[in-house]
Amino acid sequence: MRPFAYVSAPDVETAVEAVSEHPGAKFLGGGTNLVDLMREGVERPVTVVDISRLPLTEIEELPDGGLRIGALVRNSRLAADPLVRSRYPVLAQSVLNGASGQLRNMATVGGNLLQRTRCPYFYDTAARCNKRDPGAGCDAMEGFSRSAAVLGTSESCIAAHPSDMCVALAALDPVVEVRSVRGTRRFPFAELHRLPGATPHIETRLDEDELVTAVELPPLPPAAHSRYRKVRDRASYAFALVSVAAALEVRDGTVADVRLALGGVGAKPWRAHGAEALLRGAPATEESFRRAAEAEFAAAVGRSSRTGMPDSRSGAESAPGGQGARAGNEFKIELGRRTVVATLRRLADEGSKA
Repeated sequence: MRPFAYVSAPDVETAVEAVSEHPGAKFLGGGTNLVDLMREGVERPVTVVDISRLPLTEIEELPDGGLRIGALVRNSRLAADPLVRSRYPVLAQSVLNGASGQLRNMATVGGNLLQRTRCPYFYDTAARCNKRDPGAGCDAMEGFSRSAAVLGTSESCIAAHPSDMCVALAALDPVVEVRSVRGTRRFPFAELHRLPGATPHIETRLDEDELVTAVELPPLPPAAHSRYRKVRDRASYAFALVSVAAALEVRDGTVADVRLALGGVGAKPWRAHGAEALLRGAPATEESFRRAAEAEFAAAVGRSSRTGMPDSRSGAESAPGGQGARAGNEFKIELGRRTVVATLRRLADEGSKA
């Protein structure tokens, strides 16, 4: 690990001033992503600003029935909060599916929003990676792509966004609050993450000196009947091959409202607006669910790679000998369709029995 300066910030004002005064500085909350990348030589901040002592650790009920979640709320606390579990169960479930108990005890909400989009080649400093070294090229294009995205990719990058929490949040339409020396800014969560395009190293719409201070969830009655489903190579800590965050409201056999977001398949947390539009007002049947899932994945692009590159940090697994058909990600398209259908079918069945 390269030498770096360390600043411990006692308050938000000091934190944002320190980052604005030190180009190349990074905020450090739980450190579960940043420290790992620093050890690998991928991230090389000249200054680390420790924000772990800031008063951003509360979950507060808002007057309209929504929730305000501080950026330094630990994932374990978020998943256990009674209001989160009752009003937004999809969010609690996504956190519990996201990582081991040890990581949940350290990781923060703000850090989860900003963890790097990555694939095995991002970690391998000997490999070409446009995200790590803009303009270098992308070895994942013709290499091991099992963990790669099939939606929202570009000619420069096919990495999938790794966060489970962000998939649930994408379905819930929260507002993100950030702070800098210029003041406070608020914007929809949907505007936070960028698609890779020609600049995959720019992953969010935040300025470098902006600190996430809170996430606010709106009152959303359909979210009380929601579910997070994650398909992965192993039950222990692993990134999703495909995940689905869904909330469903059915009245008289018809879909009155639906929220649907996908993980493991998108270059950013993927809100399935196309599928939602087809489902609203449609019969709550498996046929409707399948038609909506097929429409959402119509633009998906999979890859059939023969090169294996297993890496435990990516949740990836190759075929014996490091090569074989399992190195590609074409399977995610049909797996994604089926996972959407299975999740919506279960919600519809649970709703009919309620």
